Amino acid sequence: MPRARYKSLVDHFAHAIRSGALSPGTRLPTHRQLAAEHGMALVTASRVYTELEAMGLVSGEAGRGTFVREIALPPGQGSGQMTLATGMLDLNFNYPSLPGQADLLRTALRQLALSGDLEALLRYQPHAGRWHEREVIARHVLSRGLTVAAEQVLVVSGAQHGLAVTLMALLKPGDVIAVDALTYSGFKVLAQALHLEVVAIPVTADGPDLHHLQDLCRKRPVRAVYSMPTLHNPLGWVMSQAQREQLVGIARLHSLMIIEDAAYAFLVEDAPPPLASLAPECTVYVGGLSKSVATGLRVGFVAAPARWMGQLERAIMATTWNVPGVMSAIAVAWIEDGTVARLEAQKREDARARQALAATVLKGMGGISHPSSYFLWLPLAEDMRADQIAMNLQREHVWVSTAEPFAVSAHVPHALRLALGSVEMPALREALAAVRRVVEW
Repeated sequence: MPRARYKSLVDHFAHAIRSGALSPGTRLPTHRQLAAEHGMALVTASRVYTELEAMGLVSGEAGRGTFVREIALPPGQGSGQMTLATGMLDLNFNYPSLPGQADLLRTALRQLALSGDLEALLRYQPHAGRWHEREVIARHVLSRGLTVAAEQVLVVSGAQHGLAVTLMALLKPGDVIAVDALTYSGFKVLAQALHLEVVAIPVTADGPDLHHLQDLCRKRPVRAVYSMPTLHNPLGWVMSQAQREQLVGIARLHSLMIIEDAAYAFLVEDAPPPLASLAPECTVYVGGLSKSVATGLRVGFVAAPARWMGQLERAIMATTWNVPGVMSAIAVAWIEDGTVARLEAQKREDARARQALAATVLKGMGGISHPSSYFLWLPLAEDMRADQIAMNLQREHVWVSTAEPFAVSAHVPHALRLALGSVEMPALREALAAVRRVVEW
């Protein structure tokens, strides 16, 4: 088919979708039907749909076909912050906060202003963090079941920064990294930006399919595996001791690096030991205080084997040089005086109350969650389209995420991920009631 004619077909579909002539959810002809109807090669018909998908106008679903997207909904909703309209209830991002936290910050700033060390905070800090801060964080992660020396701890600007420097320092473009088929959206963005090849591990009701990971390692040159063993985001599972030992065994057999994301681990009491405690020689443990304290406190930590510390420090130097001294000083002071431990305990209670509310309002809808997590996964019926549900909820002033930002495999399930930690309880009840109303409509 001549290029001008092929492009005109793309333009025809684009105009029909944007004008509303083709409504959201419309199933388009199969690739073969399109090719036959317009007298083109099958590969050219596939290219028409590929271009429309790249424009965010359609979505292809394995085994189901190609559908018109709800174009008023941003593609990949949930993977980037948006400015919410006035009155919008945010069930997309989690930024859990407790009453009185602003007063804690005021007190901390006053104490810092009286500190004899204030002048030092205006200067560059060591890339890995000040020694005292690394010692305090090493003691802090001990409460999570991880014993690590201070010289193996780095202070970073939040857990996301910790993940970024880990990938930058220890992997190179083209490396293959195995991740759960549904995984943290921020990790997907990082891997794409750093040109890493992400391959999916199928998920089960209570963890990743580790037999599939074993097979994958036999077939592909997998360099690393990214895991959230304690409170998976978005599915809420906590891997059992046996699953952790199996994962560690696979990593050792195939010389994999394990990247352990512990951003939400503080919400789970009596969890099995971290992967980093079972395989300290090949695991990078990443955590932070954004969820346990406040998202604006961009302080995180990385614990890693000694042989990788130099590379990780260079990645910190290349990105932020060092964590701002004022931020790390506040964070460490709150760890030392017990503030972080108190906030974590209160947030566990808060998360349990929110999950209980969600269980009541969404009873019978098949939600998947952990009883003390700040999020919930809501699968939708086969005949429902998540983008349309999300758009309808926006009209109800409720902002949710679809599965798309979390999906790694070609199959993107129709589901919603509901963040429960960002609105007051009465507003949460109202937002969840809207979810039920729209889904059941």
